[in-house]
Amino acid sequence: MSAQNILITGARGFIGKNLVASLRRNEDVVIRTFDVDDDIASLEERVLQADFIYHLAGVNRPQDPAEFRTGNADSTASIVSVLEKAGRKVPILLTSSIQAERDNPYGASKKAAEEILSDYSGRTGAPVYIYRLPGVFGKWSRPNYNTVVATFCHNIARGLEIQISDPNNEIELVYIDDVIRHFISHLSVSNEAGAGRSFYTVDTTFKVTLGDLASRIYSLRDMRRTLRVPDLSNYFMRCLNATYLSFLDTREFSYPVDLKHDDRGWLFELIKSEHFGQIFVSRTLKGITRGNHYHDSKIEKFCVIQGKAAIRFRHILSNELIEYRVSDEKIEVVDIPPGYTHHIENLSDGEMICLFWANQIFDPGNPDTYFCDVFRR
Repeated sequence: MSAQNILITGARGFIGKNLVASLRRNEDVVIRTFDVDDDIASLEERVLQADFIYHLAGVNRPQDPAEFRTGNADSTASIVSVLEKAGRKVPILLTSSIQAERDNPYGASKKAAEEILSDYSGRTGAPVYIYRLPGVFGKWSRPNYNTVVATFCHNIARGLEIQISDPNNEIELVYIDDVIRHFISHLSVSNEAGAGRSFYTVDTTFKVTLGDLASRIYSLRDMRRTLRVPDLSNYFMRCLNATYLSFLDTREFSYPVDLKHDDRGWLFELIKSEHFGQIFVSRTLKGITRGNHYHDSKIEKFCVIQGKAAIRFRHILSNELIEYRVSDEKIEVVDIPPGYTHHIENLSDGEMICLFWANQIFDPGNPDTYFCDVFRR
């Protein structure tokens, strides 16, 4: 089976860059692109070579309002004209906007482009896929241009102020990966599958107030200080977290940890969550033992990732000693049940490093940690 020739207009825009990157992972397509800086004379040739056209190019912030028409409706009409003159029924996907339902120059130009494609489909039977997208957010979006999410993420990541005219104003958003997933799905259907239907929607969108959006992004910024991870079982927060990280200054990917030193070595907390507890790491000096305590309800996991150690247990109502020898030669995870006093002793010739997980965040006011020597009978 020969490869599909795909034309993407607006390929260097936010959606276009994500679409190109995703399609490049598909060996069954040949990608051709067109953008505003390309020679307009080359567009006709690329249109005629295409088996599928993603028409993402458009104008949304021109200096002259007349450019709405030329950049959105007229460009769509030009593509359709080239195809019809050549007698070709090429599927076209158009990125429109929810603004097409509103009475403004941008919305009118998008609606006109929709109608041009619908008429083309009606005359030729060619499938068209029109997406009236809400605010699209995700990696590679532009602040002060694409969506308020991009602007908030960019500014908050850099310690800049954000402007919120009405924190109760609700907006609708859609994540870039969901948009691209839908767009690419149309490549796997037959050229007749879309006939008779023009409008499509992305199955997952989010509604959020501007105040709530800003609060969520601030919490993502503060994670480096608080170490508290938001509820990432919430899909919107996962998408927002990925987007926020994509806006970090390239000089700010790393950040220091709060190393707590004592005569045993050091320890630092990595991340915390109300939903999964916390992860921390310790370095223990030669011959040192940490622990000798038990918990009523808290559970932990120990994993030695450098050196050798003995992890010892004793049920607090028993005299029986239980010992596990662990080392970095065979990485193992050791569960720490409640009701067992336990400690970990460094048996290495040098330092031992251990990774810990606890199912709850340490609360100094209610630590659920009680001293009890493992060796005391």
